[in-house]
Amino acid sequence: MLFIDSLLMAPVNGLLFVFREVAKAAEAERAGDERSLMADLAVLHRSLDAGELTEEAFDAQEAKLLERLDQLHGVASADDAESHAA
Repeated sequence: MLFIDSLLMAPVNGLLFVFREVAKAAEAERAGDERSLMADLAVLHRSLDAGELTEEAFDAQEAKLLERLDQLHGVASADDAESHAA
């Protein structure tokens, strides 16, 4: 009976394996994107400290990077939240 149960569950187990692998790949990609954004923020701060950027340029670029980081974490921006509430 155990052998028959194993045969019947094989397609389900195979599908679960595929889903787990897809989830692992998505998580690895998200982690890579996060590391890239954090590195971009560090470069941006160094550019500001070195006087290569004005405060206004820094603020604009930082806002874009932080928004992308929030999107990566699934955090809706205030503008998005207001537009969905209306």
